[in-house]
Amino acid sequence: MSSGMNTIEITRRRLLQAGGVLMVSSVLPVSLKARAEQTKAVAGVIPLDRVDSFIAVSADGKVTAFSGHVDLGTGIRTSLAQIVADEIDVDFENVTMILGDTERTPNQGPTIASATIQVTSVPLRQAAAQVRMLLLAKASKVWGLPVEELQAEQGFIFAKAKPAVRLGFGELVEGEDLHLPLDTNIRLKVASEQRYVGKSIPRVDIPAKVTGGLTYVHDMRLPGMLHGRVIRPPYAGADSSAPLGNSLISVDEESIKHLPGIVKLVVIKDFVGVVAEREEQAIAAMRQLKVKWKEWSGLPDLSLDKLRDTLAANKKEDRVLRDDPGFDDALASLHTTVNADYVWPYQMHASIGPSCALADAKGEQIDVWSGTQSPHDLRNDIAKLLAKTIDQVKIHRMEASGCYGRNCADDVSADAALLSNAVGKPVRVQLMREQEAGWEPKGTGQLIRVRGGLDKDNHVAAYELKTTYPSNNAVILPLVLTGIVPNVADVQQMGDRTAIPQYEYPHMRVISQDAVPIVRASWIRGVSAMPNVFAHESWIDELAYLAKEDPIAYRLRYLKDPRAITLIEALKKQASWQDGVAHRNPAPASQEVVSGRGFSYARYFHSKFPGFGAAWAAWVCDLEVNRRTGQITLKKIFVAHDCGQMMNEAGVRHQVHGNVIQSSSRALKEFATFDASSTTSLEWGGYPIMRFDELPEVDIQLLDYPNEPPMGAGESASVPSPAAIANALFDALGVRMREVPFTPERILRALKSAVKS
Repeated sequence: MSSGMNTIEITRRRLLQAGGVLMVSSVLPVSLKARAEQTKAVAGVIPLDRVDSFIAVSADGKVTAFSGHVDLGTGIRTSLAQIVADEIDVDFENVTMILGDTERTPNQGPTIASATIQVTSVPLRQAAAQVRMLLLAKASKVWGLPVEELQAEQGFIFAKAKPAVRLGFGELVEGEDLHLPLDTNIRLKVASEQRYVGKSIPRVDIPAKVTGGLTYVHDMRLPGMLHGRVIRPPYAGADSSAPLGNSLISVDEESIKHLPGIVKLVVIKDFVGVVAEREEQAIAAMRQLKVKWKEWSGLPDLSLDKLRDTLAANKKEDRVLRDDPGFDDALASLHTTVNADYVWPYQMHASIGPSCALADAKGEQIDVWSGTQSPHDLRNDIAKLLAKTIDQVKIHRMEASGCYGRNCADDVSADAALLSNAVGKPVRVQLMREQEAGWEPKGTGQLIRVRGGLDKDNHVAAYELKTTYPSNNAVILPLVLTGIVPNVADVQQMGDRTAIPQYEYPHMRVISQDAVPIVRASWIRGVSAMPNVFAHESWIDELAYLAKEDPIAYRLRYLKDPRAITLIEALKKQASWQDGVAHRNPAPASQEVVSGRGFSYARYFHSKFPGFGAAWAAWVCDLEVNRRTGQITLKKIFVAHDCGQMMNEAGVRHQVHGNVIQSSSRALKEFATFDASSTTSLEWGGYPIMRFDELPEVDIQLLDYPNEPPMGAGESASVPSPAAIANALFDALGVRMREVPFTPERILRALKSAVKS
């Protein structure tokens, strides 16, 4: 122990004598003002390589942490606070997370791809660790002790030999900003040193939600607020072939003159909106305004029965992801050929509440309260929409009523911005149900074509997959309606998620066919990975049956990933899997209700992050089918899940459970419908989802790897779902279902076809 311990004096003079200041970010709340000034100076850009972009410590020792990502209802606000509390060494209750506020958080891109914990939390964690080390260094100077003799704990620093004498973090941070470079090589805590990470800490967002606190953007109010509604063109959800931006013929302003409370009618090319004093007045004006549009009916046939042909005929361009030498020779010499087409429908996010936003334009500035998943991108778009600089636009991110990808949150935010800018007052806009359902960027239809088969020894000899995913980037609608952005085809390379299977087949060719969008379509949970895995896992299940082998054992021949193998073996025990040939015990033809069991495995890979993979997941699905009605009843779903280190075990469990329920609904029921000009699935009757009385029992096993890197858990558990259900249907019925959703009508048709053949 150093002799300096005998003369410790915790005084301001001592702090100043020790070298003055240590401030890695301004003392709050002053730093908020300073941050605003910095924002103006650098055109609204908060650097990604500075400690104070991520962490601020206030004079009372409390910590505010900043992340450019947002909480989409997954509890990420709580998990990030756990990381910060552990790494900086303060009590969890003393950490406040600021998420997605463009004035105060760095631009870390949209909250997508299960990337928040795996990717964007890393600099936050590094900054917190750096603050702890810098505070230790500061205390070392104050006391004249080596850092190695000091310890940080619960917001205090003390000498290990004399723990009763302490310096609070708040005492050490008083001073000026240093804008320190982020040390990306700093040592981070391991699992044994963490108090909060890995624990099921109650979510911090729940209390306000159950007590009526201000959480959701729908509940946001401002003094003097007006209400807006928009009138869209009649081509709901149509893409570049529709005349958006040049389709309005006339607006009859006289048609709403008699209505009370009308403040302004706003018409900018194809953007039509009304502002009123009260919400019901705006709705009445929206419904009674006489608007004439050009006629258009240019959509191809997107009905379920014709979707395969429409997707096959759609313009596309091949992008080779893998092409093994000798593939063509292997394909030509197959002993047993198994070629199959798999079809995925257009689906909706189906947010429980239509999207809502509030904007307040004051002079050159505009504030927008939004449920967006991409606050910084939205800021850029609204700046473009209103011809402003990005430092004149502030996005305040609030929670919204459901988001599984790109819904209408950004569109309605731009609607509110346009209307507020037109009247110079705050305006709240909420879409109607039919507007949300019609215009939300759909999860796109997908066609996956597989060629391949077995050699004479029943081994997989060749595997070719071609996948087409006609999507665009869903530019915010008002940019197109106002003519600022032309309505042109914007082909996105989004079909390649998990397009390369995890199985090590001897000869593979994988091609992503980047396709021209047919309707307004973007990303939805699982993106193209869920349909691609539907093909992968259905096909290998079929080959296992032809080879007369157990479907899991057959897969393990070609799976070399030890984490995947451990996961699958754990699932077999969890589900009491009995080895045997798929379709083991076909029921007699007279039996009306039959049961089946199916398996599927996947790991979600996202192409935008090279080498980036989310969690491992595997399903065993137990179901029953009524052969007279075609009705499927999911009895029990077993899921094994490995996302490495878990920040919050309860949060991961809830994520997995939510993934199971939503993906099951998508596999069994969900598909969007269209006519020749627009979406026709405009309400719940036209787009049914699973009811509570239809939900299966869900048995979840979380594999714990506290010393492994954390992986994203937002989508992974959904990816195996359709194949597990399809394989269980084969086990029950002896027929292969290759087109989602598995509706009763399709089940009966498949059974009828099987009898004829």
